[in-house]
Amino acid sequence: MTMLAINWGNALIITVVGFSLVFAVLVLLIGVIKIFGLVFAEKPQKQSVATVAAAAPVQSDEEEMAAVAFALHMFYDMHDEESDVLTIVHEDAAYSPWNQKSVTF
Repeated sequence: MTMLAINWGNALIITVVGFSLVFAVLVLLIGVIKIFGLVFAEKPQKQSVATVAAAAPVQSDEEEMAAVAFALHMFYDMHDEESDVLTIVHEDAAYSPWNQKSVTF
């Protein structure tokens, strides 16, 4: 009967310490991830008015637009031509002791 005796005070303390430790480590992990996000985030670079004004819109001619349109047409309208015939090739396996019925039973 002594094996079934449980010291509930110690069990409760161990349980509370375990749960507290898990939640503390999770909060610490969230903090570390947030710090990494702040450190490694790309900072937006401010452009001066002179560089924005210097970047004039690029004029493209009709040949370039036609080439881009044709390339997009060829890329998106590509279909894989397959036949409707299914071919299943069943090859007899070489001798293997794994499929030998007299040994397995």
